Amino acid sequence: MNRPKEEQNRLSTVLAASSARNDHWRQLHAAAASWALADSDEKGRARRTECARLMADVLRIEHCWAYPGRRLLGAMTDALEHQEPATFTRLVQRVSGALLSGDFRRDEQIWEAAAEVEGRALDVLPPDLGGPMARRPYFEVLVVTPSAPAEWTRSRDEIVRMRRVDDAFQYEVVHVGSFEDAALAAMVNGDLQAVVLIDGFGYASPHALPDLKEFLSRFFTPEEDSVKPGALSTRLADALHKLRPELDLYMLTDRSPELLAGSDEAAPLRRVFHHIEEPMELHLAILDGIKDRYETPYFDNLKKYAQRPIGTFHALPIARGKSVFPSNWIRDMGQFYGTNILFAESSATTGGLDSLLEPTGTIKRAQEAVARAFGAKRAYLGTNGTSTSNKIVVQAVCKPGDIVIVDRNCHKSHHYGFVLSGAQPYYVEAFPLTEYSMYGAVPLRTIKQALLNCMAEGTLDRVKVIDMTNCTFDGHMYNPRRVMEECLAIKPDLIFLWDEAWFGFARFSPLHRRRTAMGAADALSRRYRSAAYRKEYEAWAAAQKPIDPKDPGAVDAKRLPDPDKVRIRVYQTNSTHKSMSAFRQGSMMLVWDDDFHHVEGPFEEAFFAHTSTSPNLQLIASLDLARRQMELEGYSLTMRMTDLAVRLRHAINGHPLISKYFRVASPEEMIPAEFRSSGIKDYGEPHASWVEIVRSWDEDEFALDPTRLTLICGAAGFDGTQFKGLLAERFDIQINKTSRNSVLVQTNINNTHSDAALLIKALADLSREIEERLAQDGPRARDALAARAKSLMTDVPDLPNFSCFHEAFRENSKAASNEGHMRPAFFMAYDESNCEFVRLASEEIDKRLKDGPEMVSANFVIPYPPGFPIMVPGQVITEDTITFMRKLDVKEIHGYHAAQGLKLIKPSVLAGRKATSDQ
Repeated sequence: MNRPKEEQNRLSTVLAASSARNDHWRQLHAAAASWALADSDEKGRARRTECARLMADVLRIEHCWAYPGRRLLGAMTDALEHQEPATFTRLVQRVSGALLSGDFRRDEQIWEAAAEVEGRALDVLPPDLGGPMARRPYFEVLVVTPSAPAEWTRSRDEIVRMRRVDDAFQYEVVHVGSFEDAALAAMVNGDLQAVVLIDGFGYASPHALPDLKEFLSRFFTPEEDSVKPGALSTRLADALHKLRPELDLYMLTDRSPELLAGSDEAAPLRRVFHHIEEPMELHLAILDGIKDRYETPYFDNLKKYAQRPIGTFHALPIARGKSVFPSNWIRDMGQFYGTNILFAESSATTGGLDSLLEPTGTIKRAQEAVARAFGAKRAYLGTNGTSTSNKIVVQAVCKPGDIVIVDRNCHKSHHYGFVLSGAQPYYVEAFPLTEYSMYGAVPLRTIKQALLNCMAEGTLDRVKVIDMTNCTFDGHMYNPRRVMEECLAIKPDLIFLWDEAWFGFARFSPLHRRRTAMGAADALSRRYRSAAYRKEYEAWAAAQKPIDPKDPGAVDAKRLPDPDKVRIRVYQTNSTHKSMSAFRQGSMMLVWDDDFHHVEGPFEEAFFAHTSTSPNLQLIASLDLARRQMELEGYSLTMRMTDLAVRLRHAINGHPLISKYFRVASPEEMIPAEFRSSGIKDYGEPHASWVEIVRSWDEDEFALDPTRLTLICGAAGFDGTQFKGLLAERFDIQINKTSRNSVLVQTNINNTHSDAALLIKALADLSREIEERLAQDGPRARDALAARAKSLMTDVPDLPNFSCFHEAFRENSKAASNEGHMRPAFFMAYDESNCEFVRLASEEIDKRLKDGPEMVSANFVIPYPPGFPIMVPGQVITEDTITFMRKLDVKEIHGYHAAQGLKLIKPSVLAGRKATSDQ
């Protein structure tokens, strides 16, 4: 999307400043090359003026990175001022190329600008890294200091002299002199891994950035006037920790460091130093902090194991590759997979490999690192996907008779978990997006009404869990903090299970983190422990009456949890393999439970019940590595993928041809206005500033994850399944999820600008083909396309809601709450004599819908798409469900075989049956 130059150069319009920075350097390179080729003085002057303008754009925030640094930038400025286009172009080309390739992290020569320019030697020296850069991971350290900029080069050189040949990592230093510049650097520089705060710096940036405050206000609260003298360093530490909790923070102060180190203000700090002592200790501490995050206990040991000469007398012939490499028939297996994957296979738990079922060594340490990285109290690794992780958590926290308020459209693993545990689901409905044949998320009002219904029926004590999917397949993000606070005000010991299968990456993005389960658990835990909240609660409670669940206004009343009763009990499952660099089926279970000591035994049993005694070692290692990557570069990766998604959205919707047939659905289209109080319509300029977007994510009931793009293809005459196949067969573009008239384009940390270009090219090619066909075939073709588009975009079936459980599976069939005993209905179907089949097209269905007897599903029926169960065991089948099924044109429907028909429980089996609480 082309925007005016002045808008492009506004910092506040940018999401990921590192991407904009690379764009500016490439533009400067093109301009410099044009200047060098100018064949007249007039052209040369004009092109030099353009280079000067672009150089000024580059220099606005270049102080936030170590490379290219003050000396190299000075050399460029010198060449520009002395009108030396060849030198200027050479230097710009070197920097632009190094930033694009990342070579500055690996090659000392990239840092050099040594050259003779009209007899003047440029004083730019390579850093003394004590060995080839390529051997050691590179990072940058932010030093926030009150010293004058003239002293920063000397300070950096002193740090360079402390480097040692045997250092495991290498780093360069970025100096800034103010709170605002430190905040800016932390927001834009993904290479930062540590921050050194030297007490005494000021608040305001000396740089001329007119929209700096607007940019910072996305994640930092302006507080120049509110910070007490001497507290700026600790306030910055707290702010940086909230923005990027993975950063190691160090404080250098001469104000009684031993007292500061023991205070609550020092909680975000890794270590406090007296600022005039032990510079080598600081250097070593920085390296040690990186080592803690870089260490992958299980993967490191697995590599060592693969290098040892081991004789295997256990039940795994493939181990060490001895059954593969000598084989005449499967030797190609070894050639394809290589030696390491076979040498790193074992069924043993000795030699440091540890047991996933009873971890005491490297797996235990890996799980502790996962908990730290993802902001949880505990973490468990799963090797059977989040389908199994969900069943483990449900079975661990639920027992027969417990009520679970659950989104009917959640993943089928939750429903099967209720069957296994004997918990009774109380199904609540998400808001429908009928035009796209998909559901959104469950409104908070609906969840609260379910709690109040149970209170009115006297069953609130049995409500154990609120179970929701966050974010949904299509990108609908809950406001977990708000949901939990308002539900805990009704029942303070509720457990929340947030299925964040598609959302594991969100912890590492400050934009998304506010919408995560663990982020909300941390925020609420701190809130309820604070003296300010207790004061707020006491003032509120003094004017309140007890809840009357039959009062129509009770559901809309905003109440506060009692700090003496509330418990933070949150479980999050994430499919690590879906959004991070883990092998397929790699999953994590994250726990923040104040009462986990009551659950630890059942959790262990559930883990034993569902976890293989022969887990895949490579899966475990990949989970270990995924954590390492996200903790060290997750911030830059998640910001980049979000920026790419926004660019894709703008490129598609702003393209004059593509947008005639394809478009990406906006937040305005995907979230009804009643749940979007901010009024946000779409992401980025000109729709809304990023400050407004961040504020909307804090306040709105639902927000749309920008990395999940619902690409509408119905106007082009394609249904979702057809379009998915076309993209794969013709353009080698793989898509996962579809709906009746859309496909889901999901950006993640592996996507590149080339991937985005491939999709745009495919859409442009298809749009041109449609145009050519319409022009060639005339009115007949236009009428055919219009009819096809109408059938896909307008004549869509209404989405059925959950009806109710049959009275045979309800203890009180007249209750407003709709929980039911699904487990006995599920197992009834195991006896064929209990079941009957009725074909979907038969007249019998219509007759029974009208005259009875009721049709009751014997199993789960799940069409793909949309992928949610439209029937569950024990559910009464109603006319809207039958109508929906008859209009479905999808080929894959789990639990339904057209030749047999719907599988039902016979009315004679249900007659006279009564549900009891012990089922």
